[in-house]
Order: sequence, then structure tokens, then C-alpha cells
Amino acid sequence: MLRRSKSLLRWLLLTSVLAFSALLSAPAAMAADAEVVSAKLESSDEGYRIAASFSFELSHALVEAISQRDIPVSFTTEVELTRPRWYWFDEKTIRSVQTVRIGYNTWTRQYTATINNGGLQQNFATLEDALALVLRPRRWVVAEKSALTPGAVYNVAVRLQLDLTYLPKTFVITSLNNSDWRLSSGWKRFTFKADDK
Repeated sequence: MLRRSKSLLRWLLLTSVLAFSALLSAPAAMAADAEVVSAKLESSDEGYRIAASFSFELSHALVEAISQRDIPVSFTTEVELTRPRWYWFDEKTIRSVQTVRIGYNTWTRQYTATINNGGLQQNFATLEDALALVLRPRRWVVAEKSALTPGAVYNVAVRLQLDLTYLPKTFVITSLNNSDWRLSSGWKRFTFKADDK
């Protein structure tokens, strides 16, 4: 009887470990599709700005969380610039991030979009209007002119993802186990030549 109990216990432990491993690998495989529609760097007097647009549809769970449960949801756009080197690994040059947080104010019955690195906050009548700041983020400076070598060619990568780090702590575990809360685009890559002096 004791031997049978030990075998059952081992089987339960092995099953639990396998189930937990599958759960950990699930987010990447089940991430909802977001798409980088366009992305390019533009030169300006202040530096190099990213101009990008994205496409995705919010799941019912995300719409409900924002509009009915008063849970703000954050979307992060990442930009990475690397300079290729033939004699060594690519040089990691620049990484810039912009997060747009969208919430709903039940008192004013308006949606609020807050951009973290610019401190900008705007109110909107509809969720679709607020999401426009995520789908077509404002051009922000990702690199000063002096940060890039004049005339050098850089590899640029851009992506958008739902950022769970900004969720209330009590909600993070629930969202990790729910595929409705996984939204990410792949990296869109292109090359860019810095301005000559």
C-alpha cells in the first residue's frame, strides 16, 4: 500500500511539473497578433524621431477591463538601434521606450490616455479615440543627433506589446494565465543611414 502511494505521489508531482512548464511556455505561443504596419526614422532638429503605426484588435476581456472594471491597461512601444560591425558583435547603440496607459474615468465618462515619457495626458469620448495614441504613437525622439555616427548605417527594430508590469499586483497572476491578456507584435526590422555632417 505504501509503495502504491509513493508511485501515485510521484505521478502527481510529475504531472504538476509538466503542467506548470506548459503554462510558462504558453504566453509566447498564444500571444494575440498585433502588427507593425509601418515604421521609419525621421531626422529633425531635435534628433531622430520614430514614426510608426500598428494594427490590432482588443479582446473582449481587455475592453471589459478598461471600460467596466476600471483597470488601466498599458501598451509599450520599443525601439532598438544597433550598428553592425564586421569584426565583432553588433554594437548596441540606443533603446527607447514609450508607454501609453489607457483608463476610464467613471465620473467624467471619458477615457484617459497618458504617455509616460512625455507626461502628456488627454481625455477622449471613446475607447477607439484613446487607442489612436497606441495605434499611431506620436513621433518621439529616440536618439539625439550626436548619438549616431554621421553617415553610418544602423539596424532598427520596432515592436508593440501589452505591458503587464503596470497592472495592479492583484491582477497580474490572473492576466498571466489568460490568453486575452497577451498582445504583442513581432519585431519589424529595417536599416537607417544617419545624416552626414
